[in-house]
Amino acid sequence: MVNLTSRPTNASEADRPTPRKPSKVEGLKESSHFLREPVASELLQDTTHFSEDAVQILKFHGSYQQDNRDNRAKGQEKDYQMMLRTRSPGGFVPPQLYLALDRLADTYGNGTLRATTRQGFQIHGVLKRNLKEVFSTILKNLGSTLGACGDLNRNVMAPPAPYKNRPEYLLAQEYANNIADLLTPQTGAYYEIWLDGEKVITAEENPEVVAARQRNGNGTIAPNSEEPIYGTHYMPRKFKCCVTVPGDNSVDLYSQDLTLVVMMDDRHELQGFNVFAGGGLGRTHNKEETFARLADPIAYVDKAEVYDLIKAIVATQRDYGDRSDRRHARMKYLIHDWGVDKFRSMVEGYFGKPLEPFRPLPEFQYLDFLGWNDQGDGKLFLGISIDNGRVKDEGTFLLKTALKEIIQGLSLPMLLTPNQNVILYEIDPSHKSKIEQILQRCGVQSETQIDPLTRYAMACPALPTCGLAITESERIIPSFIDRIRALLNKLDLPEETFVIRMTGCPNGCARPYLAELGFVGSAPDSYQLWLGGSPHQTRLAAPYLEKLHTDAIEAELEPIFVYFKQSRQPAESFGDFCGRVGLEALRTFALTYSPAAPALTNVAVEAANEVVNAEVVVTDPVTGKVRKRISVSAALYDRLQQVAIQQGKKTTQLTAEILQAYLNEVSNSQSCLTFPSVALNIITNG
Repeated sequence: MVNLTSRPTNASEADRPTPRKPSKVEGLKESSHFLREPVASELLQDTTHFSEDAVQILKFHGSYQQDNRDNRAKGQEKDYQMMLRTRSPGGFVPPQLYLALDRLADTYGNGTLRATTRQGFQIHGVLKRNLKEVFSTILKNLGSTLGACGDLNRNVMAPPAPYKNRPEYLLAQEYANNIADLLTPQTGAYYEIWLDGEKVITAEENPEVVAARQRNGNGTIAPNSEEPIYGTHYMPRKFKCCVTVPGDNSVDLYSQDLTLVVMMDDRHELQGFNVFAGGGLGRTHNKEETFARLADPIAYVDKAEVYDLIKAIVATQRDYGDRSDRRHARMKYLIHDWGVDKFRSMVEGYFGKPLEPFRPLPEFQYLDFLGWNDQGDGKLFLGISIDNGRVKDEGTFLLKTALKEIIQGLSLPMLLTPNQNVILYEIDPSHKSKIEQILQRCGVQSETQIDPLTRYAMACPALPTCGLAITESERIIPSFIDRIRALLNKLDLPEETFVIRMTGCPNGCARPYLAELGFVGSAPDSYQLWLGGSPHQTRLAAPYLEKLHTDAIEAELEPIFVYFKQSRQPAESFGDFCGRVGLEALRTFALTYSPAAPALTNVAVEAANEVVNAEVVVTDPVTGKVRKRISVSAALYDRLQQVAIQQGKKTTQLTAEILQAYLNEVSNSQSCLTFPSVALNIITNG
């Protein structure tokens, strides 16, 4: 389904998407009258919730319909409520807007605010009857939710550091805002529905952005359309952008559909942008055709042509992205299917000329900007850690009260960070002690007082509000971190830290596939365990375990941490270690690890370090077809063969017996600690 009548001159008939029945959502977008219906009609109805059709269109306005799953009861209507998400390019939240959000959370929400991983705020718990009041209040206080959800460009991210003496950071914020304006829906539906047609006063758009939105180029816009860039059907799925500076990966740039990197000359003047494209982390369990993917370097573009290139990339995904299978609709799949060269060629068709080569960049590092920092103009900024992004008052921890008091008293703007924290800035040095006193009185810890495992961790909301959640995330990750820290202390690794991320489902909202240690909900009380991501989020992790029950965390992680302790290289991080040795070496070590046998542990290290691609083939007993291949170490494979010969069995039969004996013992004892003894007993004693 292509929105436009014109296409780039280099596009052939073979490039057209294969005609297939479009998904239901495509029909809803087409009949919505540019996002007006059925939202406008159903908003007037005295009901507790919207229809499923209206819910799909409501997302474009920045709201999801949810229900409190803790309150579900058989025979009763769901406890319906709405979540609203702000559109805050670069994480910018003016003081007036923050105070309005704080009031709305108390009056109409669940009393908390949640900082998201895309630098916005979410309000949870709003009832349908109060939805218009919440929308209109946000709009009247310098905020917006338009495009924070739905099949279009989402909130544009940027490094949250308000340096006034580093022009590259100022430019990243400026262009994040401009790109957000360029790709904001132009339909009048938003103001018609939520403000009865009244358009609030907003900042004046950059004239270059206004001109670029209307410039057709080579088929990038739909002439005479209410939506010149998106057309009738908007995008096939969500589209995520960010702008950053060389070396700063606070934005998780490799996870984005489109990333721009500010490129300066020796005089610190803007020249253009390096462009990455094709990142994305959402996937579906047991659907191997869905996967996490890192963005690829695509090209360099001069600053004068950056908006035209953005439109060309958006148009390529808009016109060729999969509109039949929503699981296959993100731009990462288009680039994966086509390859980077073909994608670049198609973009050049819309752009109207060849793209310039990508330019060299330094290595990227993760930065969080917590604590006190100099802005570079005599003022200060302060990064405050928010545990899992939840701004709340609980017990002696009164973060919500503290932020309200500080912002109300000093009228400070804030920047939300991609790691769910907040930065207050434009702080006069004379106010530093006053702010510290408020934070201390409200029990808010500094970045040096919190466990580094907590500082670098992230989790999605999951239960009870997210309808996609399979298991817990935000509510359980504090206990996971406590247990992991206790285990590290037990193993004499008290200072060790690494990036932990958790989600309640495989969609990846907290970006677990880039973590050093990632937990991805796979069943109630169970998680996939992902290992080997970079501490700077520049490398994908890989799935180590398909299903880790919450009761087995220590049992599964202990051998991995012991192997790390014994075989790491100097100053090597946990994620880099796992990435270097590989998952099969980790599994081999865990197979023969025994916490009560140091000598055996040393043997396990040797075996793990000699992993090769010797394979044990597991055969389906019914069909006779090979179903899986299990890689083991050469030493272990040789021992399996020897014992199999001694016992007159096939190696596959012996392997099956070992695994079956282990599973039987686990079933009887409810323990995962007995595998080494089971395996060694069968291998050694036959």
